[in-house]
Amino acid sequence: MAYNNPENFLIAGNDEHGINPATPGKRTPVMPYINRSIYENEFNNAAKNCFLADSLRIGFFVLDVKPNRQDLSVSQRVNIVNRISPTLVFTFAYNAAGDGQSFSNANGIETFYSPINQFADSSKQLATEVYNEALKATGLNGRGVKTLDVAMLSAVRVPAGLIEAGFMTNFEEAKLMLDPDYQKAIGQSATKGVCEVLNVLYTPIEKDIFPTLKVGSQGKYVRYLQFKLKTQGYNITSVDGIFGNNTQNAVIAFQQANNLTADGIVGPKTWNNINLLKPQETVLKKGSIGSYVGYLQQKLYSKLYPVGVIDGIFGANTERAVKEFQQENGLTTDGIVGAKTWAKVLDISTSRPFPQN
Repeated sequence: MAYNNPENFLIAGNDEHGINPATPGKRTPVMPYINRSIYENEFNNAAKNCFLADSLRIGFFVLDVKPNRQDLSVSQRVNIVNRISPTLVFTFAYNAAGDGQSFSNANGIETFYSPINQFADSSKQLATEVYNEALKATGLNGRGVKTLDVAMLSAVRVPAGLIEAGFMTNFEEAKLMLDPDYQKAIGQSATKGVCEVLNVLYTPIEKDIFPTLKVGSQGKYVRYLQFKLKTQGYNITSVDGIFGNNTQNAVIAFQQANNLTADGIVGPKTWNNINLLKPQETVLKKGSIGSYVGYLQQKLYSKLYPVGVIDGIFGANTERAVKEFQQENGLTTDGIVGAKTWAKVLDISTSRPFPQN
């Protein structure tokens, strides 16, 4: 079968609502144990970034419709899409039910398209393909592919789809909003759906072969690297696929933060810390630093174990959270994250239950 070249397409990603300031009302009820609400955009933005990163890895060019964390009016976002005219646009959102102030039983994933979009058939196919991939990836309840005439679906002059990836007002699905693996699963499902629509070969990240990169390298893996570093806060001025001095400096900073040889060359160890594919092979304890620590912190926090600041530094707060997690899951309470603790951390069923008292 002949596949299309992904570099022939520009894929746009959009996330609903904002943070700093947060869009009013778009949040979960107060979550027990961590004693705060989770804002909808905390999920939406992270899932969108996973989608754009995965799309870059495949070889697409990408457009971030709303790169800043503040909310942006729908008309502004529609204008951006219509001015640049990408191949298609996909939007990430999270649902709510009832008054939004309390938890309910409403649950599941649904996707949307607009029948009045001028590319309604392609939009329906996009929503359907992403929906099918998301159900396979997550195992959540499927609520169907539905129609919706909001402007990001109807007023854009390109095929458009939207996913509501769960319910903020469902306690179990609210926890998933902060889970980095759930964010990645939804983002990658969207990329797979796009590949189906555009007849582009999708290679799972676990089977991808990441080349060694250094100054002078060019191409899709450089763009992917630059985007990943930029979204983690490193000083990347342009996601242009050209490995120059700016990218080298960002790589060195990343390597230093991960206790790696800071040579500015992206080989297997640096890729491993960027992609976080095999956390169970890494032993973490108090004093550890780097991406795997940040990933651990985020996983524990999504399970409602307070870890303090998610900063990639395994300090006293993280150790305390690890010990609480180990104790509540029948593990040796030593604060050391080895294979057995990782197995429980990676298990979606080991999050804290809703308090009974």
